[in-house]
Amino acid sequence: MKKRKIELAVISDVHLGTYGCHADELITYLNSIQPKKLVLNGDIIDIWQFSKRYFPASHLKVLKKLIGMASKGVEVFYITGNHDEMLRKFSDTSMGNFKITNKLVLNLDGKKAWIFHGDVFDMSIQNAKWLAKLGGYGYDLLILINSFVNWCLAKMGREKYSLSKRIKNGVKSAVKYINNFERTAADLAIENHYDYVICGHIHQPKKERYENKYGSCVYLNSGDWVENLTALEYSFKRWRIYHYSHDRLSPFFVDEDLKDMDMNELIASITDQSVDAEISELDDNPEITEVPEKAKDLDDQGLAQE
Repeated sequence: MKKRKIELAVISDVHLGTYGCHADELITYLNSIQPKKLVLNGDIIDIWQFSKRYFPASHLKVLKKLIGMASKGVEVFYITGNHDEMLRKFSDTSMGNFKITNKLVLNLDGKKAWIFHGDVFDMSIQNAKWLAKLGGYGYDLLILINSFVNWCLAKMGREKYSLSKRIKNGVKSAVKYINNFERTAADLAIENHYDYVICGHIHQPKKERYENKYGSCVYLNSGDWVENLTALEYSFKRWRIYHYSHDRLSPFFVDEDLKDMDMNELIASITDQSVDAEISELDDNPEITEVPEKAKDLDDQGLAQE
């Protein structure tokens, strides 16, 4: 299968080691892309609910795939979350292209992206971790019940139904928590002059611009691989939310955002990618000593991680 080449992919809340994890679907997604950078934004391995009795082969394949991508040149950043908080003791550890950190700032075409899991905003985790863990077990049980319900609905030829989404959208306190989470993240990003703030944690995929009297930023959430099966992708200077349920059927889809992109901007973004190819050609052919002018200009812009 040909792979889609993208600048950056962000996934979070995979929860390997739990019954709700859709590992096979995640493998299918990872096999369909060829990113320059891959950000794992927390709760990839669910250490809270880890059990020796349940860690199937498909979950191990996900870990093998991630390590394999790093070994093939993909920069992989593992940002720790609350369910894999034990890894925080290894923060700032690097193993080749695989890096563990608690937060990340990337320069994307001259704009700053602030990436972190988001559990820092969850007071139940900060002040009553036992309650948060109990909630985690309850959520896992709900997913199990939901799987059985959906199996029955499929047998009857009816559409799947999400109990967790129903609860989140129907309980006022849950809606308020999600709205507060998003607004708090956006306000902090604006205060610190970031153009993008990217979170996980609440399992709610989203892309929205927020504004206050000090400025504006784009809030993004990568969702999860338990109920939504979503990821964030950055390419051609645009962000999009990947939805496995329908995007997997068209692996070479055209980004809807490109329809609204100015033609000159689109040409410029493609030209920037062709510069990368010229630089790569120089690396592969040491006898070539002349550096293209476009490559020099790109180098001056400083697209390195901050």
